[in-house]
Amino acid sequence: MKRRTFVRTSAAAGVGLIVAPGLLSAQRRADLVLRGAFVLDGTGAPGRELDIAITGDLISAISTNLPAGSQEIDLRGLVLAPGFIDVHSHADLSLLVNNNAESRIRQGVTLEVVGQDGGSIGPWSDGQFESTRDSYRGRGVEIDFRDPAGFVDRIDRERPAVNVATMVGNGALRGLVVGNDDRPATDAELSRMKRLLAEQIERGCVGLSSGLEYTPSGFADAAELVELATVLKDSGYPYASHMRNEDDRLLGAVEEALHVGRVAGVPVQISHLKAQGQRNYWKAEAALGLIETARSEGLDVHFDRYPYTAYATGLSNLFPSSARAGASGAFLARLRAPGTAARLEKDCRDKVALLGDWNSVQISSTNEETAWARGRLMGDLARERSVDPYELTLLLLEANGGGVGMIGHGMGEENTTKILAHPLGMLCSDGGAYAPYGPLAVGSPHPRGYGSFPRLLGRYVREARALSLESAIHKITQMPAQKLRLPGRGVIRVGAYADLVAFDADTVSDRATFEDPHQYPVGLPHVIVNGVITIRDGEQTGDLAGRGVRGTPRA
Repeated sequence: MKRRTFVRTSAAAGVGLIVAPGLLSAQRRADLVLRGAFVLDGTGAPGRELDIAITGDLISAISTNLPAGSQEIDLRGLVLAPGFIDVHSHADLSLLVNNNAESRIRQGVTLEVVGQDGGSIGPWSDGQFESTRDSYRGRGVEIDFRDPAGFVDRIDRERPAVNVATMVGNGALRGLVVGNDDRPATDAELSRMKRLLAEQIERGCVGLSSGLEYTPSGFADAAELVELATVLKDSGYPYASHMRNEDDRLLGAVEEALHVGRVAGVPVQISHLKAQGQRNYWKAEAALGLIETARSEGLDVHFDRYPYTAYATGLSNLFPSSARAGASGAFLARLRAPGTAARLEKDCRDKVALLGDWNSVQISSTNEETAWARGRLMGDLARERSVDPYELTLLLLEANGGGVGMIGHGMGEENTTKILAHPLGMLCSDGGAYAPYGPLAVGSPHPRGYGSFPRLLGRYVREARALSLESAIHKITQMPAQKLRLPGRGVIRVGAYADLVAFDADTVSDRATFEDPHQYPVGLPHVIVNGVITIRDGEQTGDLAGRGVRGTPRA
């Protein structure tokens, strides 16, 4: 074991053999034995040098000097942890486009929790299903499901590189039942949304998500959110919220999320907690205070955050949600209409000023016609093309039917460090699945899709020493597994699923950048999913064993 000043070691001598009854016996060799790793079990406890035996998809024995297995890997000098859980992922349908899940599995993620920001994969109307099916047929994928639980069933059949659990999005429910109109749901519509949510929870979905800065999710008021969230009350699953505001009205948005949990009687997960815009940096400490107080008063509340000072969203989010009601054509028409154009221009320019300037806006995805904008900063791009940056914004939106991706550089490093280190915080990527080849190589995505987890371990644990390695591993393993009621995940113990990642604590690091995002991290040579070696010596083995993961509701 290499000497590391930030890893607290303890003697492993005398550790007794721990064996799972029925999994390992004198007559049966383990399928795989991992030798001599410095094991951090996910609980936050100090590590120990141990051998781990795997039989089938489960950990079958833990000790020193285990008997030989049918296959062995020498992990001396490496840390072995439970596979990382991305508690807020947008991998979703991209896992069907390329089931290698390259940018996910190579950073140690073995379980994706999708269906975030109110935008789960259904439930869909006939029209929504048909349009999605037709779109993905062009990418070689046949869509044969209509709702989040059906998507998880498909993952069972697809067997991608990673496991997948999903929440149900209030925006998806609203889109199906109410449409994209900015109005309250009727009693009948709300009852239908509750029935649909209850059905999905019964089929294994692990919570309700909202994306209140997006449409149609954000057209739900607090009373509607409370009423929907009550469906979760007996399950123990959380209400996870991309809050209504993350800048000037951040504290009110935190209060709303906490209010939903308190009144509905359900746990709360605040998604990607941040304070956007320098004038709001002070609010991060206040927001953490509100969360801590709610926790001390008995609310089961946590939050998550990615380890970057820039977020990613749609370029249309430079405009208020009210402007985005209805179809995309209605939104685009409002940008030029005499009665609304001036007000919307002011709203957009104010949002950019909050971030800093036009170079705080970076284009991440477009259609092929406007591919010249991908990866570029709007201020630089506008100067090169001798056009006002606001006018360029409108031109890009119009050329793409409103669908342009952007990265917003708007948070502070000090707050990012504080949020990542906080004991109630988990790590997320808030990113999709990508690859440096094929259809998932298109665009210039936020580097968090490739680098979030190794960046936490390299930059914030090893370099900044903002938190201990034991604490960081707990935040990305057992903590999210417990929050989502996923037994047997997120921990190294006998009888747990053999989702494991071996990494070098001295070298693990992200390499993806905003300028060149399609780069794999380094220092994570081995990843095992459900007992199957998926990454060995830094490369895909071709053996994929991911599956759909369903929660265990509270009795």
